[in-house]
Amino acid sequence: MKAVLHYLVVFFALQTVHAQQKNLNLIVGTYTNSCESDGIYVYDFNTETADFQLKFSTKGVVNPSFLTISNDKKYIYATNESGNDSKISAFNYNSDSGILEFLNTKSSEGNDPCHIINDDKNVLVANYSGGSIAVFGKNEDGSLSDKKQVILHSGKSINTARQEKSHIHQLQFSPDGKYVFATDLGVDLIYIYRYFPNREDEVLEPFQVKKVKSGSGPRHLTFSKDGKNVYLVQELDGTLTVFKYHKEKLEVIQETTLVSKDFKGEISTADIHFSPDEKFLYATNRGTANTISCFERKEDGTLKLVQTIKTEGKGPRNFAIDPTGNFLLVAHQYTNEIVIFKRDKNNGKLTDTKKRIALCSPVCLVFD
Repeated sequence: MKAVLHYLVVFFALQTVHAQQKNLNLIVGTYTNSCESDGIYVYDFNTETADFQLKFSTKGVVNPSFLTISNDKKYIYATNESGNDSKISAFNYNSDSGILEFLNTKSSEGNDPCHIINDDKNVLVANYSGGSIAVFGKNEDGSLSDKKQVILHSGKSINTARQEKSHIHQLQFSPDGKYVFATDLGVDLIYIYRYFPNREDEVLEPFQVKKVKSGSGPRHLTFSKDGKNVYLVQELDGTLTVFKYHKEKLEVIQETTLVSKDFKGEISTADIHFSPDEKFLYATNRGTANTISCFERKEDGTLKLVQTIKTEGKGPRNFAIDPTGNFLLVAHQYTNEIVIFKRDKNNGKLTDTKKRIALCSPVCLVFD
């Protein structure tokens, strides 16, 4: 009898864990100046059915256009992209309830912050219009300390309309945590900084600069988990570049594109992410295309195009793949909805589930 009771306890415990794993929090950052939005939204998302339900939304948070969650999942940091009045904000985060509680805010030390990352020690922000990187420490309660460092960039490139000055677009930690990579759309450069998280100032030290194709506009990059490859999308010409990353140097091993040969229109590539198993890489193109492309990753790190399809909306700014790999969600800035695609894990292809999350100007998606 005891054995049977023990079996039942274990069985129901496993069932509870399984049920918990099916449902994850989907955290969404939005623009609040173009339509009615509360700021940050948290949804309960089922990774087996793609069903969703709103759990919580903030009130009065201005343009939280990019979000980052702390490693311990206790805090969320957001950019507040608002021209001369741009800030970054810190929130307590309860993963179970989805509730965010405002902690504090700091000037972003530059106009229009568009990307933000954090680790256990610091919060780093990329200021697009300001052409700068700002580093902030963390207080014990997760709130933001005063700035530790601000790095201003300068220069321009050949696209006079978009590359009239530096535009820092994204920051990424290297997989080993020793470096921070920064893409500069305005000058066609990738800056690589040595990272010293425990310092009170001079947290970032210049290490290397990698030039990419003139006029391409480097936007977002991602690392393979093993750190051997870097994948970069360039906003202005649709190029997707594959680098070998070896002995702290970037070497181009492939250049492909998100744009079909017969395409005529505005190019505006946006986001790039791997599937959880890293067998497939996805990237979006906004402009007049509004597409997402799937590439198969080969053993040598190079890519083979599998599929390019419409995202079923306008302005596919950001997308996310749920941790199970079942669904890919695309945030459409201009048609005010998140479109949910089903992923085929075997071939990487996407199919429209016809499910939509209606929401004002969604621009950042994070799963917890």
